[in-house]
Amino acid sequence: MSRSSRKENLFDVLIIGAGFAGIYMLKKCHEMGLRARILEAAPDVGGTWFWNRYPGARCDVESLEYSYSFSDELQREWVWPERYSAQKDIQRYIRHVAEKFSLLDDIQFNTRVVEAHYKEDQRQWHIKCHDGASFIGTFCIMATGCLSSTHMPDIAGIEGFSGSFYHTGQWPESEPDFSGMRVGVIGTGSSAVQLIPIIARQCRHLYVFQRTANFVVPAHNRQLDPDVEAAHKANYPERRRQSRQTPFCIGGHPAPAHYAHEASAEERNLMYEKKWQTGGAISYLYSYKELLVDPEANETAGSFVRQKIRSIVRDPRTAEDLCPNDHYIGTKRLCLGDDYYETYNRDNVTLVNIRTSPIRQVTSNGIVTDDDDYQLDAMILATGFDAMTGSLFAIDIRGRGSAALREKWRYGPLTYLGLMTAGFPNLFFVAGSGSPSVKTNMVCAIEQHVEWISGCIQHMMANRLAEISCSEDAERKWTDHVAEVGNATLYPTAKSWYSGDNIPGKSRVFTPYVGGLDVYRKKCDDVASSGYTGFRFIGSEDRRLREGFFEVSE
Repeated sequence: MSRSSRKENLFDVLIIGAGFAGIYMLKKCHEMGLRARILEAAPDVGGTWFWNRYPGARCDVESLEYSYSFSDELQREWVWPERYSAQKDIQRYIRHVAEKFSLLDDIQFNTRVVEAHYKEDQRQWHIKCHDGASFIGTFCIMATGCLSSTHMPDIAGIEGFSGSFYHTGQWPESEPDFSGMRVGVIGTGSSAVQLIPIIARQCRHLYVFQRTANFVVPAHNRQLDPDVEAAHKANYPERRRQSRQTPFCIGGHPAPAHYAHEASAEERNLMYEKKWQTGGAISYLYSYKELLVDPEANETAGSFVRQKIRSIVRDPRTAEDLCPNDHYIGTKRLCLGDDYYETYNRDNVTLVNIRTSPIRQVTSNGIVTDDDDYQLDAMILATGFDAMTGSLFAIDIRGRGSAALREKWRYGPLTYLGLMTAGFPNLFFVAGSGSPSVKTNMVCAIEQHVEWISGCIQHMMANRLAEISCSEDAERKWTDHVAEVGNATLYPTAKSWYSGDNIPGKSRVFTPYVGGLDVYRKKCDDVASSGYTGFRFIGSEDRRLREGFFEVSE
């Protein structure tokens, strides 16, 4: 197709976000001969892995699994230094992919999208950015990520703190030095679990303000053995194929063969100890078949971790405060870390239970709780994200009739297959609400979504179709199905970011699809092979179709 005749801001596909999802989507657009552009708020690629660069930040899926599978050459040539990759290595990897496949020229950095409106008469998306720049595209692909909108807690006086102030999700590029400082960390989720052991070794004193105790299992991270890596790569395609046949799309962890209630207490403890020594969240939850659906079985796994905490942490009161008692293990994201519980044995670390003694206010020089006044030189918020929908709601997205996505999803996300929402034509979501996304290997989920979306666009090109939307009936049935599958498990019983519980005023809806990526993949493939059941297409007038695809209106 001729590109020289097009205006600079007109594209076939506009992609929002340059993380794993956006990068792969752009590559697929290149393969299809489409004019595409990524709009990215950051100055570099990486998405979540650009912003979350706090000390200790690393993935909780093993490196050889948490990587693209679309290129055998890529997966064989890249060398991962550790079992679980650090943030800097993951971002370096994404940058390498962008360079290797010549994608950087089609990424516009330092460009934050603030508005995305669908123009029905033109069948185009009109995008506006923070700096006034505007773009027009036939398709808009939201690759904004599930964990990219940081949550800032509403604590009285926090804006008046005079010391150094950080959020784990917006960490500065220059590494702060906490030597000699009194540091307060608010939060004990995944980011804090990784951060706390490192900060404790640097600072004069560390105060950890914990509202909710979380389960933490060891990672046993280590340098990746070259022989292990070579053996893995020697059979990479087959390993990938086997991974795709599992719910979590992670190989090396056979599905459990037995039920917890069939084993004796001694047998269960031996199994949990073996998993504890192996390391890894998926490995631990794969101990028995019914851990995430049966409360009694789950309690055997949770009780084992509590006993581990009591055996590691020397101070009995601190140990009990660290023992989770308000949710089943695995129903909130199971944290993975090394030396987390051991860190509380240090003389310079104090755990502050803000459930029993809430934070009253932040002053210019510290935090005041109901019981004490803590003087601080630095404060770190590890308070997580407005997950799943936060990054979308940060953009004014409007579909047919100028309907706002924020308003439509006021009481929870409504999607068909997690890919589209009714009334917003030619708008796709990658690995968002209503899809496995955060409940599986995210890179696998991203590849599946991008490949399905690409196949759909190719179908439209081949059949001279200008617009796709999903029906309200298909959307309702899928949303009900997601809820039904979720309610058959223990997941919705926990107050978690999976359900938006961490955001005041947010409707409580458990949004991920937990039927497994293997099951979900088949459902998506069946929809496509049956002629895209649940979707509606509109043909393209001749004046709007040139050289096999959409000519954007001038």
